[in-house]
Amino acid sequence: MTHDHLDAAARPASRPFGRLLTAMVTPFTPDGSLDLDGAARLASHLVDEQGNDALVVNGTTGESPTTTDAEKEHLIRAVVEAVGDRAKVVAGVGTNDTRHTIELAAAAEKAGAHGLLVVTPYYNKPPQSGLLRHFTAVADATGLPVMLYDIPHRSGVPIDTETLVRLAEHGRIVAVKDAKADLTATSWVTSRTTLAFYSGEDALTLPALAVGSVGVVGTSTHFTGALTAQMIEAYDAGDMPTALSLHRRLLPLFTGIFRTQGTILVKAGLASLGLPAGPVRPPLVDATDDEIAQLRADFAAAGLELPE
Repeated sequence: MTHDHLDAAARPASRPFGRLLTAMVTPFTPDGSLDLDGAARLASHLVDEQGNDALVVNGTTGESPTTTDAEKEHLIRAVVEAVGDRAKVVAGVGTNDTRHTIELAAAAEKAGAHGLLVVTPYYNKPPQSGLLRHFTAVADATGLPVMLYDIPHRSGVPIDTETLVRLAEHGRIVAVKDAKADLTATSWVTSRTTLAFYSGEDALTLPALAVGSVGVVGTSTHFTGALTAQMIEAYDAGDMPTALSLHRRLLPLFTGIFRTQGTILVKAGLASLGLPAGPVRPPLVDATDDEIAQLRADFAAAGLELPE
């Protein structure tokens, strides 16, 4: 059921996955194989030390393009076992093949995931009617709540406002990871539906909150999680000076983590901190000494320390 904008605006936004989520990297051993013990330790760190309400596994930051279906399932089980009693685990299952996505969704549900992240099909550029059928079919396939992932600069196709409004009518489509960087479009959808919008751009979290979003699915939040949670809490409490101060403080890392592909720098930062990470898989390449030095400078600019 859709709602007019006055009704939607009058209700407090729900947070089906909490406020702070991190798109977790997938730790690998030095030879590039899956490090399940490391994944459990990293998940525990992100929940217990960085204050995450939920973790996204098997997203692009988790190198989903280069992990097998079996590895994805093993990873979900390991993370659910490590933190599933105190945080939600959202499994990335999106591909550009509806049948394969449904298979991954069913496997994720069986492995204990609490929700699904479903990215817009990439490269084959379906029309909006195709997106509607794809997302509906995936949402119909399990009993899990679904977060749509709207990231046109990677997928090639945005999820249009009218498509999002129609998808919001589905009982299990409850949220959007919004990486479209179009706050006008976000405003229209949050005013017309009860979809919970999570910023998919770390640096846009605060302005996204101002137009009806409820939180963030972050990348820099591997390191900035606790402070980002404080920023969201300050906004919720109406303490705009504190929220803005934290936004400005964290901006060097919100943006610096993407000086190259985000996974590369997250893994470099985690390794410097002695946390599980390991190498990236090709076609990604590990961070250079110059990139790590710049990352250290970005940490310092945000008032955080990255050890030598």
